[in-house]
Amino acid sequence: MFPYVLTMAVRAARSTDIPRLREIEDAAGEIFRTVGMERVADDPPPSAATLAGYVDRGRAWVFDGVSAGVVAGYLLADLVDDGVHIEQVSVDPAFARHGIGAALIEHAARWGVADGRTTITLTTFRDVAWNAPYYARLGFTVIDDAALSPGLVAIRAHEAGLDAWPRVVMRRG
Repeated sequence: MFPYVLTMAVRAARSTDIPRLREIEDAAGEIFRTVGMERVADDPPPSAATLAGYVDRGRAWVFDGVSAGVVAGYLLADLVDDGVHIEQVSVDPAFARHGIGAALIEHAARWGVADGRTTITLTTFRDVAWNAPYYARLGFTVIDDAALSPGLVAIRAHEAGLDAWPRVVMRRG
């Protein structure tokens, strides 16, 4: 049984959250070992400086809806071409499977709509159950590589080292 009560509270990340965000990223990465993706699991979390940049720009949110006051997940967003791009969304495995990732994604989507942006994109592993298949259940569809915008082409080029496993770009909206 899940030992906490979730209240679905998403809020802007604060600089004091940064150490916790790095802990979440490390913990969330460990599950990749179960599918033979040790290199992904061993990838270090974003640096404190990188996370601080997202916090300072108002593009980092946390799920702080656990009754014990523990930040259970986070999302980082960029503006790419005409839409919101999810740079990272991670949930502490101790709180997985309770809609936290979905709540963070919905918050980012609403933030984008308020800013006049109608699409939300992300890059992910195609064949990992908690990646592309999960996002498909949230309404995202795969974008054919030939249809990628210039900004998304640049993101894929930057992520080229992850192509040891099939990756896709997905969009909603």
